[in-house]
Amino acid sequence: MSDVLHYRSPLRAAISPMLHASLEPELRAELEARSIIREFADGQIIQQRGDEPDGFWLIVEGTVVAGQFLSGGDFRAVAVLGPGDSYGELAMFSQRPRVVDAVSRGNSRLRYIPASAFLECLARYPASGRALLGALAVQVQDLINLVVDLRRGNATARLALLLVNMAQGVASDASLPVTQQELAELLGVTRPTANGALRELEALGLVERGYGRLRVRDHQALAKFARD
Repeated sequence: MSDVLHYRSPLRAAISPMLHASLEPELRAELEARSIIREFADGQIIQQRGDEPDGFWLIVEGTVVAGQFLSGGDFRAVAVLGPGDSYGELAMFSQRPRVVDAVSRGNSRLRYIPASAFLECLARYPASGRALLGALAVQVQDLINLVVDLRRGNATARLALLLVNMAQGVASDASLPVTQQELAELLGVTRPTANGALRELEALGLVERGYGRLRVRDHQALAKFARD
């Protein structure tokens, strides 16, 4: 069994308020039964900016990196999503073209839930409609707090805060499937700067680096370091 568990994406609210998770279990089961299973290889594009919002995605297995391709072809990540995460709901509700690209990191397996199925099923579950509004409000508040916090302190303190947010709900012996390049992009710094911050946190015994993986060794100590 992999030691990589479900974790909270640091900037999830910027692209998706995780609305699917707030639905009643019966509604989620009905939607998943009507979903379309898709599999993607490493590096394969799942969706592109400008695509029509005719549904949303639920990750079953693997990792999806969301962000934008720049004019030169480089990709800039804004969130790293894992099993249980959903994205694309906001574009579906607003009926506006998608604003992010999504790429599979490693092999992945996703469910695509069509908008027509979602709206038809939601009409039979009014309590889930109210839950959606509450979930959206909470995620917007979390995003505001996170953006404000990430503007404070040096790169090491900001990285610590980012990792604290990502590690919420993750067991102490589990790893986060995130690369150093992705951390640099999420922080808006260069890779050498992110590497330097990681080395400092590792020297303090707060994190442990691995290839494409990062383990938070002491969640409480890391949170204290981020906010001191």
